[in-house]
Amino acid sequence: MGTQAKMSSVFYDNPLIERYASREMAALWGPQRKFSTWRKLWVILAETQAELGLPITPEQLEELRQHVDDINLDVANQYERQLRHDVMAHIRAYGDQCPRAKGIIHLGATSCYVTDNTDLMLIRESFLLLRKRLVNVIDALGRFAERWRDQPCLAFTHFQPAQPTTVGKRACLWAYDFVLDLEEVEHRLSSLKARGAKGTTGTQASFLTLFEGDHGKVEELDRRVTAKMGFAESYPVTGQTYPRKVDSQVLDVLSGIAQSAHKMATDIRLLAHRKEIEEPFETTQVGSSAMPYKRNPMRCERICGLARFVLSLQTSGPMTAATQWLERTLDDSANRRLVLPQAFLAADAILILCQNVVQGLVVYPQVIERNLRWELPFLATEEILMAATARGGDRQELHERLRKHSQEAARRIKEEGAENDLLERLASDPAFGGINLHEVLDPRRFVGRAPQQVDDFIERVVRPIRQRYGAELGLTAEVKV
Repeated sequence: MGTQAKMSSVFYDNPLIERYASREMAALWGPQRKFSTWRKLWVILAETQAELGLPITPEQLEELRQHVDDINLDVANQYERQLRHDVMAHIRAYGDQCPRAKGIIHLGATSCYVTDNTDLMLIRESFLLLRKRLVNVIDALGRFAERWRDQPCLAFTHFQPAQPTTVGKRACLWAYDFVLDLEEVEHRLSSLKARGAKGTTGTQASFLTLFEGDHGKVEELDRRVTAKMGFAESYPVTGQTYPRKVDSQVLDVLSGIAQSAHKMATDIRLLAHRKEIEEPFETTQVGSSAMPYKRNPMRCERICGLARFVLSLQTSGPMTAATQWLERTLDDSANRRLVLPQAFLAADAILILCQNVVQGLVVYPQVIERNLRWELPFLATEEILMAATARGGDRQELHERLRKHSQEAARRIKEEGAENDLLERLASDPAFGGINLHEVLDPRRFVGRAPQQVDDFIERVVRPIRQRYGAELGLTAEVKV
């Protein structure tokens, strides 16, 4: 066994990387992307300073550009063990590769120039990936809703039988939660800004010194650096860091995605218990090591577990934002190294699972209809009351008869395990004679506008999303394990 294999079998591996999240999201938050982005930012800074008149040569800039991606991470790690400062370690490691440009790396900047701007760029790219995944989940739910738009099913309030709905309408409820999450992602993407070039405590004092008191050049430096990072604006004021409230807002969005996913997955788990709808179950999949017949909703359970993890991470953002002393304190650093990447990795994993589950949902119409028939006589009592009243009966007397018949039928179901005989009781009661009870009990009479609401939701909400993000549809969603 090689050294690397031995190490991987001895030390803890983050399950988000090994089991759950996509390679794309894992790479976004990996060392290569992080440190190459630091170097790109150093190139941007030096390049812009040269444009504005600082004595930086084209040869120095070219040398920096040549070593953006070939990170000498082992050298940086050695420096960090000596210096206990990650940014200084990487400045020296970069300088070792770029001896001619060594003296102009990080000129006038503070560590947060590279760390914070990099985080903002990674947050933006992560949101773009999550946006793509959200669009595909919404599209899949829309297709499912269209297919089952008019399949009546029992609806619940308080997890007690209520008026019927349709399978498609229920799917629209799940989809709309994700639509609201998509709107939040879009909002955060449109409002996300760069930290820019603000200096050690956000005053730009070091840059003002470099440009010999020329405020115009300092402002232009910030504008150009921001534009080269791909942002329209930088935050107008900062301390040493960009406002940590931004992290809190970012985690709120990820928490919202987790909430939506947990709700949908929990509903599917409940419906699986009722044998009405199940997540996909592969032919060789094992549900239990002890019970061969089990078909556990493993994917939905995993969604819920990962969602709770994201919900727990959300609390770190506001606590960090609330405890930033004056212009900055470093107690945010270790927390953010853990929270931001893992929150995005977990949200990514959740949405992959959601798409996979929705695209493979199995519906059992006969069970759904059977379960609805079991409760429908009780749910139809108001319709029956109105039909009997229309035939000339006394509304109050009929109501009392219905109440007594319903209570007795319910008692026998609960105490004796009997079948629901409410219809037989009403059929033998002269007060309800002449009413076609089977016609009254047509489930389609009780779903209201649910099918039409599905059509309206697809047309007004889902279709515009499909049109807006058509190029991002068709994403695959494979579950690793």
